[in-house]
Amino acid sequence: MILPIVTFGHDILRQKAKPVAEITNEVRQLISDMLESMYAAKGVGLAAEQVGRTESVCVIDVPRDAEKEECREDNAAIPMPLVLINPEITASEGTQRNEEGCLSFPEIGAPITRADKVTVDYTDREGVRRTATARGLLSRAIQHEIDHLHGVLLVDKMSPIQKMSVAGQLKRLQKKARAE
Repeated sequence: MILPIVTFGHDILRQKAKPVAEITNEVRQLISDMLESMYAAKGVGLAAEQVGRTESVCVIDVPRDAEKEECREDNAAIPMPLVLINPEITASEGTQRNEEGCLSFPEIGAPITRADKVTVDYTDREGVRRTATARGLLSRAIQHEIDHLHGVLLVDKMSPIQKMSVAGQLKRLQKKARAE
């Protein structure tokens, strides 16, 4: 089932996710619905808060051809779609600065600096604890979605000048959220 994407201005986006204690049929259904919703919205990642839920779950699917060639080999062992339950970044290195968008901030994007390479510990949808190391766009997506699980949003990563340049759009999103 396609779930509506929660946009900036809704309080749930600022809530910290609650750890998933057990992978139940409800959690599996949430994962399926999140993947369907992400694909329908043409996104590469989605966190539970973005569909109005507070479980520590995010889904990511970065197309191989969207990655820079030097990152494809490094990320080849990571299966897509990637389902992260109770994820935790345990290591990071390097930096990358690239344009970043967010389904909760429609039509807003900004160059954001993030680690180039991250290692993440997570539980997969079968309940197995795993570790993955990613570079490039996949690394960026992992960091972005885990930020959502901590209540950290794209706007929080923007410089003051970047925020000023999108202030009107942000106000419109907040106004729309209050009206809903």
